[in-house]
Amino acid sequence: MDSRNRPVVAVVDGRFVSEGAGVRIRRTIGSPELDMLDPFLLLDEFKSDSADDYLAGFPDHPHRGFETVTYMLAGNMQHRDHMGNQGDLGPGSVQWMTAGRGIIHSEMPRQERGLMWGFQLWVNLPSDDKMCEPRYQDIPPDAVPDVALDGGGKVRVLAGQFGDVQGAVSGIATSPTYLHVELPAGGAFEHALPSTHNAVAYIFDGGGAIGEGGEGDKLSAGKLAVLGDGDTLHARAGEQGMQFLLLAGRPLAEPVARYGPFVMNTRDEIMQAVRDYQQGKLLG
Repeated sequence: MDSRNRPVVAVVDGRFVSEGAGVRIRRTIGSPELDMLDPFLLLDEFKSDSADDYLAGFPDHPHRGFETVTYMLAGNMQHRDHMGNQGDLGPGSVQWMTAGRGIIHSEMPRQERGLMWGFQLWVNLPSDDKMCEPRYQDIPPDAVPDVALDGGGKVRVLAGQFGDVQGAVSGIATSPTYLHVELPAGGAFEHALPSTHNAVAYIFDGGGAIGEGGEGDKLSAGKLAVLGDGDTLHARAGEQGMQFLLLAGRPLAEPVARYGPFVMNTRDEIMQAVRDYQQGKLLG
């Protein structure tokens, strides 16, 4: 059977917003232009070499009902939670946190100067897993597989599979693909994706073409390409090369109720999460 290249059906420009205690971020998913793309709830890029943009960090805050994924390119963040867990996120590291029934944590810079650059992705949980026990998958840089591409470039496989290489993160309900693709000038990339999964590509350095024709012809850093139906993604870098994140996941097709750091299925469940947090019972 012939493969069908996924076209770009929409392009979302990242919006700069302030989160946490004043961290400057660029948001694509979770913005007015793209509220969510099941199962992805939010995608933020934080990048600055000005300490004023990141030093305040993300002090203690709660989560329930979904997963947060932090991927660092540069700089250092320290994670702590109310159960005593602690981890350091440095360049190339990944943390996949399943908040489940509840977690209160902080993510604070471990530096006072220099470049801080990374991403945070929010992934929904199915209703049966929303009240599961919280868990972490903290992946150091040397545990994330790198795959060299013919003609130059490489792919870091954070989750899912690329060729015969399995990603560093496993056991996620939405069977996600999370790839960091780096292409030299004129470099090409091709990857099979499940036709049942929703998918996006976020360009964060350089630029080039995603898909074939249409809106995906000339994309630059800060733009998110929403991919349409098909089972294969083609990409080609422009004159400056291109780096992008490729994200795909199984849609849950369930009702979504959101309020700040809580993502459940109904308004009543959201109200219960707020009460639990206010009463110090977030863990259930």
